[in-house]
Amino acid sequence: MKIGFIVILALLASATITYFVLADPGYVAISIRGYLVEMSVPVLVLLTAALFALLWLIRKIIIAPRRIGEAAGRYRSARSGQKMTRGMIEVAEGNFARGERMLARAASTSDSPLFNYLQAARAAHLQGRDARRDDWLKLAYQEVPEAANAVLLTQAEFQLDRGQLEQALATLRRLDENSRDHGHALALMARLYFQLQDWSSLREILPRVKKHGQVKAGTLTTWTVRVHQEQLDKAADGDAILLAWKKVPHALKTDISLLESYYKGLMRGGLHEKAEKALVSALKTNWRGPLVHLFGLVEGTDASKQLKRAEGWLANHSEDPDLLLTAARLCLRNELWGKARSYLETVISLRPSPEVYQEYGALLNQLGEADAAADAYRDGLGMLATNNLPAIPHITSEA
Repeated sequence: MKIGFIVILALLASATITYFVLADPGYVAISIRGYLVEMSVPVLVLLTAALFALLWLIRKIIIAPRRIGEAAGRYRSARSGQKMTRGMIEVAEGNFARGERMLARAASTSDSPLFNYLQAARAAHLQGRDARRDDWLKLAYQEVPEAANAVLLTQAEFQLDRGQLEQALATLRRLDENSRDHGHALALMARLYFQLQDWSSLREILPRVKKHGQVKAGTLTTWTVRVHQEQLDKAADGDAILLAWKKVPHALKTDISLLESYYKGLMRGGLHEKAEKALVSALKTNWRGPLVHLFGLVEGTDASKQLKRAEGWLANHSEDPDLLLTAARLCLRNELWGKARSYLETVISLRPSPEVYQEYGALLNQLGEADAAADAYRDGLGMLATNNLPAIPHITSEA
């Protein structure tokens, strides 16, 4: 309906223009350097239209090669995208070799081959072709040098998947040299240092890792505790242990593993009196088995007073195995053999362990009960065995 209306208007307009032109075609005279060109208005209009048509045609001819090239490029890009999609589908379906070939072919005609090479590297990795995987990664870097961080991260993740921890660490260190503030790389490095138990390197990198906030708070706490624990465990003397404890963040000074390392360090450094006082104070605030256990190992200046304190705690913790073992050890220091034996036998009935059997065996030897001591040692060793020995096969004689 609309098109018909436009056609009718066009016919009416043409008829009107034709009527006026035929009634009076007009006259145009153009004088150029003595030459006079005369024509009617319709002829001038036709010549002008022809000139514009000629210019339009010349322009089309000039830009045709570029347009053809652009069209060909769009076609190649579309074909490359289709190949890449099919390649990714093949890889997703487990056809790694076929997918790798398709992704590689697509890369040769792609405007941005980086993704193709990275996906081809993944396909090679899934086939266990590590050398070819690294070749694809090298090509990815050569094609797009500005994507070096992405390539290195991809390589590190592949190496981690293979369990190649040292190689992955070398790759991440190279990335760190290129980009000091790469949060993901720092997080991966910290995880690797923790796995490799490289505590000094982990300690150095932790402030940078915390700054970027890409690691969960709980994981950061675990790493921080382990780093400080290592420093406490390696402290050679009393001054070193006190300095190491001073560096522990206040929020972590109630962590049980750090407290154990600290008190053991104090004892190792000969600061038993300080350790005893600190343990008593800590146990008043929070009763914890590992600290009670350590109280029995502290060599205080007054063993009798130390035993009296432990037995005072028994009023409220009469069946605490850690406290009973501590009381037994303090009885041994005070040469109260009978009480020590009673405490140890109670601990064995509540929670036997190789450590308790060792103390019990030593006491029985002290009392001259060699056979009973041997039984105690044997029971303790039996608890240490993690796997049963295989049965000896019957030996049968051939008839």
